[in-house]
Amino acid sequence: MSFINEQLVNVNGLSLHTVSTSKFKTNTIVLKLLAPLNDQYVTYRALLPYVLQRGTKSFPTSTSLRQHLDELYGATLHVDLAKKGENHIISFRMELANEKFLSNPAPLLEKGIKLLSEILLDPVVDGEAFKDEIVTQEKRTLKQRIQSVYDDKMRYSNLRLVQEMCKGEPYALHVNGDIEDIEQISPQTLFDYYQKAISSDKIDLYVVGDLDQQEVEGYVKRYFPLQNNHQPVNEAFEKQEVEENEVIEEQDVKQGKLNIGYRTNSTYRDDDYYALQVFNGIYGGFSHSKLFINVREKASLAYYAASRVESHKGLLMVMSGIEVQNYDQAVTIIREQMAAMKSGDFTDQEFEQTKAVIRNQLLETIDTAYGLVEIVYHNVIAQKNRSFDEYLQGIEKVSKEDVVKVADKVELDTIYFLKGMGGNA
Repeated sequence: MSFINEQLVNVNGLSLHTVSTSKFKTNTIVLKLLAPLNDQYVTYRALLPYVLQRGTKSFPTSTSLRQHLDELYGATLHVDLAKKGENHIISFRMELANEKFLSNPAPLLEKGIKLLSEILLDPVVDGEAFKDEIVTQEKRTLKQRIQSVYDDKMRYSNLRLVQEMCKGEPYALHVNGDIEDIEQISPQTLFDYYQKAISSDKIDLYVVGDLDQQEVEGYVKRYFPLQNNHQPVNEAFEKQEVEENEVIEEQDVKQGKLNIGYRTNSTYRDDDYYALQVFNGIYGGFSHSKLFINVREKASLAYYAASRVESHKGLLMVMSGIEVQNYDQAVTIIREQMAAMKSGDFTDQEFEQTKAVIRNQLLETIDTAYGLVEIVYHNVIAQKNRSFDEYLQGIEKVSKEDVVKVADKVELDTIYFLKGMGGNA
């Protein structure tokens, strides 16, 4: 028995993924729009989903839209933005009660799909433009969203590491765009961009729950009359020339933020991706990992110390909070732990424990409908067909030699340190 029963069909240029499962008492609909990160449009794209969720032709105000969601037995609607590799992804997520479990079997799934289609295809407009008042309000909120990153020093230092490490690459762009570009966006230019997006983005619709695939396909055919002509771009992974770079920045902060970026030279598309996941788990991904034990516990140098992999860009980020005077020692220990990984200096127990934790984490992720969608959406981003079962088996088959081999490809790129004013680093 496979863990995820995903069926994929093309409907009007949209990729419809249905996942039939009796695991959930609700039905979940997730609409994803993918386009390459691009400095010309990144801020338009960051603004667009928040304007679209403000209303539709049938429900032209936020209040009437929310009332309608309440009438659908308390359905929920959320939007968000993500950056995966060199892609900028807009998501609309809706969760509805499954009518099978209601005493009054209203056609909730159909109504949910219809509402989501209206949000995408029938927004509130004023002629050939979005409503001025809505765009003005959402521009103000977007400014606050961007500003909040500068106020949160942990997020800020991660942003600055990426900006320094990926200069000249689309990945350096922030998911919420650039605060300098917000003013020039008008209701007309945003509407022009919206029309471009719905005709050329890669659009995927996920419907997850105890449902009938053909019934869902019928609803999508009826309510999503798209004219989408998305052309897939098969981006070959380009190996970057790596020179170690150190950036030290001073601000009025109490605790130093040390962020280190490595190039993994391996992405989700590659066969050694499983080994990369195990490598990261032993190195810094979990509470039993080398960074946590050696930097935080043994040397008591850090408030936190962890690493994470960016699966589609081929980056490994180390994040740590330290006192300024511990900078050199912390960097030395982080480097030493990487050297240990490259020489295979980790125990069988660390290795087996990491594989078990990754497996449990993956199984926990697919225990929620949203988590399940995020897992299977990796395939769309990478243009690769890898089932969840293959993923689990791939992790299981990783050997210690595979981990050493993938570690050997990892190259230190940039050390970024945000420190308090006047301290020595």
